[in-house]
Amino acid sequence: MTTTLSEVINRDAPTAIHVQISEGIRARILSGEWPAHYRLKSEPELANDLGVSRGTLRRAITTLIEEGLLRQVRGRGTFVISTTIEPAIAQKLSTLSEDFAHQGIVATTRVLECSLETPPAPVAALLEVPQGGSVLKLVRLRSAERGPLVLLYNYVRTDLANGIELVDFEEKSLFGTLEGTYGLRIASARRTFSAQPAEADVADHLNLEVGAPVQYLQQVTYLADDRPVEYSDVWIHSGRLQMTSLLSRR
Repeated sequence: MTTTLSEVINRDAPTAIHVQISEGIRARILSGEWPAHYRLKSEPELANDLGVSRGTLRRAITTLIEEGLLRQVRGRGTFVISTTIEPAIAQKLSTLSEDFAHQGIVATTRVLECSLETPPAPVAALLEVPQGGSVLKLVRLRSAERGPLVLLYNYVRTDLANGIELVDFEEKSLFGTLEGTYGLRIASARRTFSAQPAEADVADHLNLEVGAPVQYLQQVTYLADDRPVEYSDVWIHSGRLQMTSLLSRR
């Protein structure tokens, strides 16, 4: 069973409380329990959960900011920092299916899995799903005439979209369903690209050799009120699909 952050505090120990708190947070970051881009609770909420003053909590947070493990974004909160360099590129948020349609690419979608499950700990953290909560796990393969293009794993908060597991996602898009059926206003996303060697499952679905290079995309999608609603892992066949960003200097 995972130890809660409040349980790491020993008020009889000689170590200062703020040091114990920073050690507890540091351990969760280094173990991957709190992944890159995980948003901590607000200072008042976290201080209340821990039973400490905001000043004590702030000393712990400041220590971790100085160590480069956390960063604070004005108006949004405190986040775990990624261990890799991530230049920011501002783009219009669109889905791959929307991009395909815009470019006249005829693509088919095959649903490989659509079920409710307890999310992996890093996904639960990024989606702010409470312990014991469930998400929709949606696995799809998008293909065109040349063959498979994209393997997508999506995790969606079901508390914001009750019954979404009943939707036919071979015919309907995920974002279209969230916006049209559930009236959710999708506003922004954090999307990170990297190169990876294809593992066996990815290689099998994309018709590649194991170890062949693929583009990997990780995304967290947020609503207009800043709540996370969806997390996705996406593997792209590099030989059949290239991602292009249109950028403006000003």
